[in-house]
Amino acid sequence: MKKQIPFLDLSRIDQELKSALEKKFSDMLSKGIFSRGEEVETLGKNLSKFLGTKNTIIPCSNGTDALEIALRALEIGTGDEVIVPALTWVSTAEVIKLVGASPVFVDTDSSGLMDLEQLDSLTTPKTKAVIPVHLYGKMVDMEKLNSWAKPKGIKIIEDNAQGFGAYQNGKSAGCWADIGCFSFYPTKNLGALGEAGALSTSDKSLAKKIEMLINHGQPIRDKHEIVGRNARIDTIQAGFLNVKLAYFQKWQDKRKYFASLYLQHLSGIGDLILPESILNSDHNAHLFVIKTDYRSELKHFLQEKGILTAIHYPTIIPKMNPYLSKGLFVNSEKLTASSLSLPLNPFLEEKEVLKVIQQIKIFYSRTS
Repeated sequence: MKKQIPFLDLSRIDQELKSALEKKFSDMLSKGIFSRGEEVETLGKNLSKFLGTKNTIIPCSNGTDALEIALRALEIGTGDEVIVPALTWVSTAEVIKLVGASPVFVDTDSSGLMDLEQLDSLTTPKTKAVIPVHLYGKMVDMEKLNSWAKPKGIKIIEDNAQGFGAYQNGKSAGCWADIGCFSFYPTKNLGALGEAGALSTSDKSLAKKIEMLINHGQPIRDKHEIVGRNARIDTIQAGFLNVKLAYFQKWQDKRKYFASLYLQHLSGIGDLILPESILNSDHNAHLFVIKTDYRSELKHFLQEKGILTAIHYPTIIPKMNPYLSKGLFVNSEKLTASSLSLPLNPFLEEKEVLKVIQQIKIFYSRTS
């Protein structure tokens, strides 16, 4: 049986990292601290330093909880409306429902990012916030969005689940908004070995409130000042992230290099539309998403050749039963029908990326 080229195989991490993670786990077992503690505090500081921000970064349980905590910290709830893109992972809309507010969906542009030109037509007196999503790792124009939202008193919650390591005008993704939300799900560019996330804010009072919200509403043990919940990060995951952060830039360099190979060799092939901006600093190369009218055929062809791909995302949120909403989402629907994610991660080998390219060329030589 021929060796498959996986879309993502996390077991491929090298022995150096495996050893470092095993040592960290052993050290934490010896210390016996598995909730809160030094590793969590260190992670917040390490993330702030790495991203070059003065924002307070507060680790939490996962990216979805981060979004919900952000809404609660901004006191958004029943009767409020929050504008979100029609094309994103379900968490972005799910958390709005969970706090009792209503998601208002906006179409995306051709690259999958929230169409900022449509925001005015969707704003009502009930609009309290907007959640831009840095889809596939490409940043929304945050300067433009801030210029639109701030005069109106509309809060911004930055869904940076996919954009860690991207920068716009020297400022990190996740650090532009009233509150930024990060996911460190294992498949992300910086991923834990389980669930993990974080929130970011430059507002000290908001940071204090967020700290309480993720820890049962208590600033110190047994002193409960607000209604909170348990959204703390596991200490072990914080420790693992502290180890993996040191490898992040090396991994990013490989992602960008592999992306450059795709761009170099697939440009002008068939009807392919490539993510041309993926090498820019405002894109962290989380996913290499191509667009083609032959999506199903190409996916099947590659799978037969042992090359696994993925579809992000097959259905827009306003067409899902819990979120049904009327409206025209032309670009978002086109993306769901034509987008295909090629393997792009630092655990691939260059010869594997070249094989993907070769097989795509063979496919299009037969369709032309």
